Order: sequence, then C-alpha cells, then structure tokens
Amino acid sequence: MKIAEFLSLFLAFSFLFFGFSCFLAPRMKQEFSRYGLPHQRKLIGILQIVGSAGLFIGMFTGPVLSLVALAGLTVLMSMGVLVRIKIKDPWPAILPAFIYALLCGFLFYDIAILL
Repeated sequence: MKIAEFLSLFLAFSFLFFGFSCFLAPRMKQEFSRYGLPHQRKLIGILQIVGSAGLFIGMFTGPVLSLVALAGLTVLMSMGVLVRIKIKDPWPAILPAFIYALLCGFLFYDIAILL
C-alpha cells in the first residue's frame, strides 16, 4: 500500500469518526459551545462525513473527487485551528487540528501533482 493510499484511508476513517461524534458524543456538544459555535456542530459533522465519503469514493473513481474532499477538509481543519487560537486554547490542544490540516493539505498536493 502506498503512503498516499494509507493516508487517504486514515483520513477518511478519522473524519468519519469525528463527523459521527459531532452528532453522538455529549462531549462534542460541550466543545462546540466552548468554541462559541453550538449551532454549527451538526453542519461541521455533516461536512466531515461528506469529506470522508469523498475520500473513500475518490479512491475508486479517480482523483478529482478526492481533491475536492481534501480541499474542503483542509479548509475545515484550518478554520478549526483559527477557532482554537481565537479562544486561546493552549498549543497542545491546537496541535491535532493543525496536524490534520497539514495532512489533508499534503495529500491534496501529492494527488494534484500527479494530474
């Protein structure tokens, strides 16, 4: 398995988990209130699930859908980093969102360069 394929699967499963946790985990409801975004929790969950589906489907249908999904997930995670900076979270709390943004951006670049 190539690194890009492994990373695609890792990100797809991660965002599928995070997306569903936006709907099911009580802790996520508290976190979104802390972020000042309680009404965006379900939208963000849907976007994460759609991005995950785009990665899964894009692995079988071609790179275009994967690129669209990765672009959206990169923006979503970058905005997550900005929100955490805005609410003055400590760097260790910001780091996971930052790493996911970097991974999505790296994979986007890696796939785009092959086109």
